[in-house]
Amino acid sequence: MRIIAALLVFLCHAVFPLSPGNQNPTTPFADPGVTQGLYWFFSPGASIGVSFFFILSGFVITWSWRPGQRTGAYVRRRLVKIMPNHVVTWGLSMLLFAAAFTPAWGLPNLFLVNAWSSDPNYWGGANMPAWSLCSEILFYLLFPLLIIPIRKIADNRLWLWAVLTVGAMALTCVATLTLLPSEPRFPGEALALPQFWFIYMFPPVRLLEFVLGMVVARIVIQGRFPRFGLVPAALLVVVAYAATLMVPSPWNQTLVTAAPFALAIGAFATANLRGRLTVLGTKPMVWLGNVSFGFYMTQALVLFWLVPTLFPGASYGVLGGTLLVIGLTLLNVVAGWLLYKLVEQPAMKHWSRSKKTPPAPRHRVEDPSAAVPA
Repeated sequence: MRIIAALLVFLCHAVFPLSPGNQNPTTPFADPGVTQGLYWFFSPGASIGVSFFFILSGFVITWSWRPGQRTGAYVRRRLVKIMPNHVVTWGLSMLLFAAAFTPAWGLPNLFLVNAWSSDPNYWGGANMPAWSLCSEILFYLLFPLLIIPIRKIADNRLWLWAVLTVGAMALTCVATLTLLPSEPRFPGEALALPQFWFIYMFPPVRLLEFVLGMVVARIVIQGRFPRFGLVPAALLVVVAYAATLMVPSPWNQTLVTAAPFALAIGAFATANLRGRLTVLGTKPMVWLGNVSFGFYMTQALVLFWLVPTLFPGASYGVLGGTLLVIGLTLLNVVAGWLLYKLVEQPAMKHWSRSKKTPPAPRHRVEDPSAAVPA
């Protein structure tokens, strides 16, 4: 599922590749009307794609957690999963294009604290997509504490807590509009800069999506997830995406899609547990899912350095622009695969687990209808 979310983020940036150091980007399409139309359609993909990552992250980490697991081993594995990819792409970005407009030598971005600043030169500098890792680091560090109360939630109250978590997201939207300054305006956004930063960048606010994923994981683990069809789940996500095109900010940033994403993740996970093979479980999709983190991390290198270098000032008609976007997508898949193959896999193989640490067992899902035991 991750590659779909990563692709939405990439397409938004490919259609309108804007970064703090590239205020007049070269777009693939010569016609401004085509560019604006495509940007209108794909622009929600960037925000909701990241939101999906956060919810899925809470689900997967909760799924893989087991009682008695050493916190040090868990933190080690989480850091090894993201930091080598991050350090490599950060270094390449700074070397190739980002040093010219990134303050403080890019160190806030390197140490993943830049999203705590409301200055877009910090959270948009260096390797721009890496801002989301600031939230992920917070999630990873808080997870050993969060899992304690979440595991104590009674089975019959899990759905209530999922609803309450989504309700808390709605309250953050209200707080954004009522408590934060409405100036200065943020270019290209309906929100002011402080409002946009708070609802979208500020890591503690994004923690709610991670917690939602954790609760949904517990629902699946305890066999409390209903037989929700995969087609209805997918259609619900499509409807939610359409809604983001019509609902104003900040409501469309995460709130509109949070529940549909959670239901889709739970539905597909439950289907897999029952032995049902879906299109997302086929070998090509699993391979794309494996390289999706690399795909996400290399997009700035492709869009903000390679395109201006190879195609300076190049804009095309509808056919030419479409072919260029397809070509850039495939090129970024290759770049993501190289990062996965040469950096992520070796790092996970050699550093993610102490030789004394046994592999984690899978959960037994309390679902008598499950054809395949977990």
